[in-house]
Amino acid sequence: MLPQIQNSRVVAHSRLFSIEQVDLRFSNGVERTFERIPKRGREGVIICAINDKHECILVREYQAGTHRYELVLPKGRVDDGESYEEAANRELKEEAGLGASSLQYMREMTIAPSHMGFSIHAVLARGLYPESLSGDEPEPLEVVAWPMDELERLFVSDQLTEARSIATLAIAGILLKNTND
Repeated sequence: MLPQIQNSRVVAHSRLFSIEQVDLRFSNGVERTFERIPKRGREGVIICAINDKHECILVREYQAGTHRYELVLPKGRVDDGESYEEAANRELKEEAGLGASSLQYMREMTIAPSHMGFSIHAVLARGLYPESLSGDEPEPLEVVAWPMDELERLFVSDQLTEARSIATLAIAGILLKNTND
């Protein structure tokens, strides 16, 4: 049985998120106060795009949280009325200059479920072709193709540190391996 929410209130707010204090009562009578960032706004997608050379498409993008450029998978928000697959294809075109003729929803992943309500939806994209759309990036992104059979080298490097990209690549690798078996 889920804990009962006794009270909740916003204790901090910014342009991007708010922090909510939640008073809970657990089924055994224990009461605790937690702070969380509740889910708000639109859903997000992250895309593992695989080209015909069996390489995944990454982009080198400035990451404000770490104040450095890092390799990441293309990702972004789902616009109103878009499916996850449609959003993934649009974001891939905006960030990597590629469209996909085959899009497969993989799964939803939470980011930090003990403190955040956010999640992201992973999509596998194949049948890539050149097509660009203008996006909201402040500068052009460098596109990097990385061999899928060398993911372990990428995972242990300092070029890719984002857990969402690592998890998405690992899941795609499993799906692709099971498809080829």
